[in-house]
Amino acid sequence: MSTVPAEVLPTGALPAASRDAADGAAPLAPRARLLPAMAAVYRAQLSRARVARIPLLFVATFQSIGIMILMRGVVDGGSEARAVVAGSTVLVVAFVALNLLAQYFGQLRAGGGLDHYATLPVPPAAVVLGAAGAYASFTVPGTAFTAVAGSVLFGLPLGHLWILGAVVPLAGAALAGLGAALGLLAPRQELATLLGQLGMSAALLLGVLPAERLPGPIGWARDLLPSTYGVEALARTFGPHPDWAAVAVDLAVCGAVGVASLAVATWAYRRAAVR
Repeated sequence: MSTVPAEVLPTGALPAASRDAADGAAPLAPRARLLPAMAAVYRAQLSRARVARIPLLFVATFQSIGIMILMRGVVDGGSEARAVVAGSTVLVVAFVALNLLAQYFGQLRAGGGLDHYATLPVPPAAVVLGAAGAYASFTVPGTAFTAVAGSVLFGLPLGHLWILGAVVPLAGAALAGLGAALGLLAPRQELATLLGQLGMSAALLLGVLPAERLPGPIGWARDLLPSTYGVEALARTFGPHPDWAAVAVDLAVCGAVGVASLAVATWAYRRAAVR
């Protein structure tokens, strides 16, 4: 059998392995689709959070319950009690989804962890959405416990707490997107931690205190906070006759803010990953 040298073969007749060797580059793996990649990041982050973040979840829950106990001596009931319980419940989400996520992405950027994610064939949105979803999901036990404890403490009805099934993911998405953006845009890890703490403090002061007791300019700042609309939606359901149309509007605004904040966080991830 005669052997023909590869040099005399036409280019199209070269085997695929020979063409790759001639080009000096190995074929790249196909890019992962958004949903499977996001699910993989979500599972990995949730497993990590269960180990490393459980003590902090207890801190967030007990912090909110302590605030409600303190406010019990000042607020008797009515709309103010509803605002305190709703704000304290959403504060658990703010502590984890905003504060801790800002610290996580700030640490990831400072430690070079973004370089690892940049080498993976996953869309940037999958990394941001997967991490944000895991941190938001991690708040579910704390928010449920805080809402039940606050309702019992202030004598509020428990029948409409199912609304937490909408409030937690929507407020969590908005706050997690904000936290991720703060962590990725901060030039230093320490600044990301500071911004996360300031964001959580804003959620505490502007969310727990009744809106009617806030001065005008501070009330405007409250309207700009993503968690405000989740607080308002939850507070309305504690009333004797909830205005479900207003609840739906608050949740829709919260969802729109969540989409916008997650889009900004995805852009910030792309910006940080290429530097």
